[in-house]
Amino acid sequence: MIIRNLAIRHGRRALASPVSRPWLRLFSTQPTDMATAFAPAPATTSTGSTTVTQQSLDEAEALKEAKRIRELQFKNMPGEFRELRHLEKRTKSLGSEIVLDAYVPDESLKNPPDDASLEMLMASQAHMGHNTSSWNPANSRYIYGVRAGIHIISLESIASHLRRAARVVEEVAYRGGLILFVGTRRGHMPVVVRAAELAGACHLFEKWTPGTITNRDQILASAPLLMVNHQDDPLNGFVEHLQDRRPLVPDLVVCLNPLENYTLLYECGLASVPTIGIIDTDADPTCVTYQIPANDDSLRAVSLIAAVLGRAGQRGQKRRREAAAEGIVTWETPDEDQRFIDRKIYLDEKEKAEIEAARPQTRSGPAAEQATRGDFNIEQKFAEMFKNGNTGGPQGRRGPPRASRRR
Repeated sequence: MIIRNLAIRHGRRALASPVSRPWLRLFSTQPTDMATAFAPAPATTSTGSTTVTQQSLDEAEALKEAKRIRELQFKNMPGEFRELRHLEKRTKSLGSEIVLDAYVPDESLKNPPDDASLEMLMASQAHMGHNTSSWNPANSRYIYGVRAGIHIISLESIASHLRRAARVVEEVAYRGGLILFVGTRRGHMPVVVRAAELAGACHLFEKWTPGTITNRDQILASAPLLMVNHQDDPLNGFVEHLQDRRPLVPDLVVCLNPLENYTLLYECGLASVPTIGIIDTDADPTCVTYQIPANDDSLRAVSLIAAVLGRAGQRGQKRRREAAAEGIVTWETPDEDQRFIDRKIYLDEKEKAEIEAARPQTRSGPAAEQATRGDFNIEQKFAEMFKNGNTGGPQGRRGPPRASRRR
């Protein structure tokens, strides 16, 4: 009896005390505040069939307040924007200027540089080669070292070979040569088009047709040709000659991916056409004439190299036009065109001479009267000779010569 009364008394006391926080977390999955967990239930107001609690009224008031604050923010937005611009103007001179020289991948195509610095080459990942297991030993002179199993190309070698190739492109353009930019990988189309636009050259971003150089008489038979002068102005009168003219062969080929264009490089070798190519650590450097050791898998590196070569061709074209304006021709006319021009000049002079010979020359003054009197006396003497039956000359002569002169 005493034990039962003690258990009832302590049980009532335990149930009357608030539940501890660990036990509350055990029975509930929602984060609950102790102050609100045991708060008395809100009073309810019943109106008809709808019962609105005090909590729902607070939520509605909170939504109205949030809506009012949002509308106020929209109304104050112009003023806040002006304040932001004012703060930017006041704090513009503060902080570091390193971010002003941030690298932009498409900057080389929009604003092609005249030369590529070592920082630009490194930012474009031009020094990253292939795995050491797939390298070509002929490229050992271009490799700086190995890092994480990948060959690293020397930046000094890239810069020096790129400057040499740019010089070649500039001189070929200065001599009036035909340059062809080739890039057949995905993403090479805007690169080769931009480079060819700068250098005044041709471009190819599709698959190379085998035999375009070695069998050009059949493949390029319908390709149009145009004859221009030293100032790139089209010339008339060469339609007949251009119909019999063989298709042109490029004087220089710039290949951005030599591995996929081996047939093109082989035909250039057969036709003695110099080539420039980007040689990665897994490529054969002997397939091109002028090598540029660099990463041909990086589109940024390829864009930078093509932009530098295109700018070099632009400088060459500018020098050629300036020399042409001064009357200096920096290129020689091909032998086929020169023979046609010489033959045309000869025929024109011959036709002109025949026209002048067929036209009698008129005289005036005492010389004309003396010549006319002399011709009359000679004709009278010949008439008397024929009348008497004595020609007084060689057999078969039919009449007196004409007294006209030919120039």
